[in-house]
Amino acid sequence: LEASNEITLIFYVVLNLLYSQETQRRFFPVFPILPTSEHFSSVLQLIVHILVFRKMAADTTKKVQEYKDTLIKEAEDLIIRGFPEKIVKLNEILATPEFANRNFADVYQELNIPVPDAIPVNSYGDAKEDPPPTKKARMETTVSGTKVMALPSGSVHCNAPICDLIKIVKPVIRGLVEDSNVLKMWISFLIPKIEDGNNFGVSIQEDTLSEIQTVESESAAFFEQISRYFISRAKVISKVAKYPHVEDYTRAVHELDEKEYLSLWLVMCEVRNRYCSLHDIVTKNLEKLKKPRSSNAESLY
Repeated sequence: LEASNEITLIFYVVLNLLYSQETQRRFFPVFPILPTSEHFSSVLQLIVHILVFRKMAADTTKKVQEYKDTLIKEAEDLIIRGFPEKIVKLNEILATPEFANRNFADVYQELNIPVPDAIPVNSYGDAKEDPPPTKKARMETTVSGTKVMALPSGSVHCNAPICDLIKIVKPVIRGLVEDSNVLKMWISFLIPKIEDGNNFGVSIQEDTLSEIQTVESESAAFFEQISRYFISRAKVISKVAKYPHVEDYTRAVHELDEKEYLSLWLVMCEVRNRYCSLHDIVTKNLEKLKKPRSSNAESLY
């Protein structure tokens, strides 16, 4: 019976548990499994399970390595080709009238909330003939407005020009988050095992990794900024519906729209700048990032 060294080793380990040394010395040269043994079936089943598990582990390791190789190739393609193309594309978007003009009149939109007529207040006439009812004085710091059941002119729509700009900005932010994550994992895979000495290249990797993580977290915060705008605008519009005669609330909505317009332009500029900074820091230190330890230093250990 022929078998590989791996199977022979497994059989030999099992035999140490099942057979005496005398039996092993007698039968091991031909093969240390006796068909007549009552343990033959269970031992064979155990060996099959071990081999299956080892095959599954080898397949899993192979898939993980394939993922690493694919990610490394994707990251290097981003550095060489992807980042420069995105920088040029972002500059073209920023040169369009929507972002270049930055005219606040372009994002002005009526709220469609009518201001009701003033409610007349009846006077009580002469104080001696018809005195007003007496009430206990109360100290109130808040003023209750009208209850809003429904708006007579329909719903208050979102600011359409702002929403159009958000449709342009959000995919750009998402792209920066995804690209930063790819670069982060790429550098993590390139960091060598911890050793004493010759860690200057490793420190460059760690500094670059920290910069990429900062860009990733800042990019994710841009998404939160957009959601905060809608929440803040909804709260102020609720105030406009409750206090329609207070013009300051209406003005606050328009000011909020103008602020978001400027913020979206600034976000696009920041995304472009982040791509430029990442491309610059990676290309300048590409040799140290890919080979943090020189071959001469490795031969000393």
